[in-house]
Amino acid sequence: MTSFTSYLDRVRRLSPATVRAYRSDLADLGAVVEDADLREIDLEMLREWLWRATQRGDARSTLARRAATARSFFGWAHESDLIAVDPSLRLVTPKRAKTLPVVASKEGMRDLLDQHRAAAAEGDPITLRDHAMLEALYGSGMRVSELCGIDIDDVDMHRRTVRVLGKGAKERVVPFGAPAAEAIGAYLSRGRPALITRAEKTTPALFLGARGSRIGSRTVYALVARVLGPIVGADHVGPHALRHSAATHLLDGGADLRAVQEILGHASLGTTQIYTHVSAERLLAGYRLAHPRA
Repeated sequence: MTSFTSYLDRVRRLSPATVRAYRSDLADLGAVVEDADLREIDLEMLREWLWRATQRGDARSTLARRAATARSFFGWAHESDLIAVDPSLRLVTPKRAKTLPVVASKEGMRDLLDQHRAAAAEGDPITLRDHAMLEALYGSGMRVSELCGIDIDDVDMHRRTVRVLGKGAKERVVPFGAPAAEAIGAYLSRGRPALITRAEKTTPALFLGARGSRIGSRTVYALVARVLGPIVGADHVGPHALRHSAATHLLDGGADLRAVQEILGHASLGTTQIYTHVSAERLLAGYRLAHPRA
């Protein structure tokens, strides 16, 4: 296991979260095959593993990831001469359900951010930070992991760009708008200095938690769930909904699909195209609601 996770980290350069997911998947597989030797695991055992996960009610996305984990692990084991035959070659990946992402309306986002700007004007450090994070997430479409990883030196306030480290340790520069620049500037001048004094040592991190260390993704998730959930009408909503909203609103405003792909850091244009379906669905819904001959 250690050699495989080292391979994922050094060669494939997967994120720590993905490596943890792979380790969890393999531990779950180990519980199914029990004491079977690695060379004894065959296609039927792998199918049994996925079938049990299905009976347990695991989501299709989880099943698809587990199939990918099996292929990666046994492919690596075969290349490393640990097994003679790769049993995962004929393992079928369960098709993911086609669901459109949760997207907030432009009006809902405007009202949400206006409320937080007004609250941040009071000068509370946490409120200033929260407003800046919401503006940054929506204004740039970055991932929550990218937001948490930003250092102060990564931000160019003059050009209104930020350098982020995305999936696969790929670095890119993304733009943000004037409202985000204003919110980040207010946080840097009045919010962050108050938070950094609570830390045991200084940190280059842009966004800090209540104790002065680099903010964690759980804190950002809790913030977004609390403020965005009522707007989109979803009980479980996270920072990715702001990324979805940013991408959809960019396309609604006439942005080029490839430009949106670059901003979001998608490796494949097909991943970005899901937002064209969202825009089409919203357009159709508006037509049906408003047109007398719909």
